[in-house]
Amino acid sequence: MAFDPGQGNYEQSIVSSNHPTMAQQSLWSALIEAARPRQWTKNLIVFAGPLFSFRFDPDLWLGAALACLSFCLVSSAIYLINDVLDVNDDRQHPSKRLRPIASGRLSPRLALVAAALLILFSLTLGLLLHGGLALILLIYVLIQLAYCLRLKREPLLDLLCIASGFLLRSMAGVLGAGIGFSPWFLLTVGLLALFLAVEKRKAELRRVTESGVMTRKVLERYSLPLLLRLESLVANSAFMSYALWAAGPSLGGASSSWMLLTVPFVLVGIFRYQLLSDPQETERRGAQQGQGSSSEKPEEILLRDHGIQLTLLGWLSTVLIVALFTR
Repeated sequence: MAFDPGQGNYEQSIVSSNHPTMAQQSLWSALIEAARPRQWTKNLIVFAGPLFSFRFDPDLWLGAALACLSFCLVSSAIYLINDVLDVNDDRQHPSKRLRPIASGRLSPRLALVAAALLILFSLTLGLLLHGGLALILLIYVLIQLAYCLRLKREPLLDLLCIASGFLLRSMAGVLGAGIGFSPWFLLTVGLLALFLAVEKRKAELRRVTESGVMTRKVLERYSLPLLLRLESLVANSAFMSYALWAAGPSLGGASSSWMLLTVPFVLVGIFRYQLLSDPQETERRGAQQGQGSSSEKPEEILLRDHGIQLTLLGWLSTVLIVALFTR
């Protein structure tokens, strides 16, 4: 059978015409990956205030859900901006070099445009919901930009910036739902966030010690003994502030002193997290499972570790039972 050159050109044109669609799908996939939707689990702290109010008004929870959505949008924008600024450092990191911007699958310019749009949408949504929420979102953006540009290289200040994000999220949930809050509640959230930040730096410092590759400049200013002292101080303070909040209205805390029933779950959760951050435990779990859960990524521990999940389930179930019987 004779070869028809026209047929070959036709088939090539079909492939070429489909190529833009495939490229667009790959681009969208890279953009979504760079937005880090797995990190959105951090934004669930927005619902803490409404949950502890023991109120089940649909409008209240709708406001909290919209506040959570606004933080999902703005936090993804910050991740995009941070990855653009850290592209050179990320390319030296054993795992971060695979991120879309560091690997070249997503251009920095497109990432910055997407980040600007996400911030605009988030602030607009916050302003429509509550003026105070829009202010909190703006403060979050400014703090995180300062962190990306400078403060992430300043010891201790970098930890406070990380913790401030969780504190602002909890305040956003309170404002979005239109409810009051206890100072003990905010103090507990801030201290627990500091605890997670210290654990994150501990895991990163150990990785640097093992690999010899300095992935963050601020790690040069930290030592393991210092982080261990900070960990002890913050963990003790967080547990004590939660216990004082759970003691009930007599101390300006929760609306019911029955919340003291949840204190053991908080203690077990802190113990479990510290166990998972222990280098020997990490090595043992990595040898058994092929990969260990590292406190360098708190969201991964939440998604993978059954002990943490069961602790959270027990804590949440107890909170709901207390809410139902004290309404």
